[in-house]
Amino acid sequence: MALVQLDFESQYLNSNTTVGIILPDRPREVDAASFYGSGGKYRVLWLLHGTYGDWSDWVRKSMIELYASELDLICVMPSALNSDYASWPSFALGYDMASHLVKELMPLVQNWFPASARREDNFIAGLSMGGLGALSYILRYPELFSSGAILSACPARADSWDWDGSHPERRNSVCNGRFVNQVANAGGKDAYIKENDLYSMIFRMAQDGTLPPLFLECGTDDAIFYDDFRALHDEAGKKDLPIVFREREGYGHEWRLWDLAIQDALAFFGLQSKK
Repeated sequence: MALVQLDFESQYLNSNTTVGIILPDRPREVDAASFYGSGGKYRVLWLLHGTYGDWSDWVRKSMIELYASELDLICVMPSALNSDYASWPSFALGYDMASHLVKELMPLVQNWFPASARREDNFIAGLSMGGLGALSYILRYPELFSSGAILSACPARADSWDWDGSHPERRNSVCNGRFVNQVANAGGKDAYIKENDLYSMIFRMAQDGTLPPLFLECGTDDAIFYDDFRALHDEAGKKDLPIVFREREGYGHEWRLWDLAIQDALAFFGLQSKK
């Protein structure tokens, strides 16, 4: 397996950034010139890390390199700080992660590496912050990704967000400093809801037939997202949405779950091992 660490200056992040890319193995029975000169294109998984992480999390803490190797799959793992995969124009010189992946990283990978640009060959997945990031990308750019996997993450109904601080235990609470920063960055409450109500976007797209297939997995002991996961599960079931839910008993917000969940996601994507 080839693991490439690519460092470059990003137009949209206004700084140097690092991305990890797993590339398919050359079979030992195939000579190097034939393999590398074949002109073949491979399917691509865009794999997003969570809060406090970077591109290396998936390689260091899961067996994604083995799984990608068995599938002849390119795996692209960007670094996104704690940006929520959003645009932060007021941070330093501007940090636009929302645009970086689709407007810069995808063209780079699809033109510099043997990566297919066909929608049916591109999948996106992520854990926690990266799970919501993956969901935001596939909802906003359904023409780029055939399906998505959201691991240990789930959007909540906007009418459940805590705007007055009466429920500090909620993720979307004014008592949560992260939420306060997100709202301020968006330009206030109304602008934030318009941009970030992923829950409503799911149902609108399902109604007009544009919702790509989604896979959500969460541990039953996940104190951050499990309640929202169950709420979406129940509502989606009433309307027969193209979403597959899987919960794992006894798992929390942890890497022991995510290594299992990414295997479930690859199977959901219909990726078949060459073995």
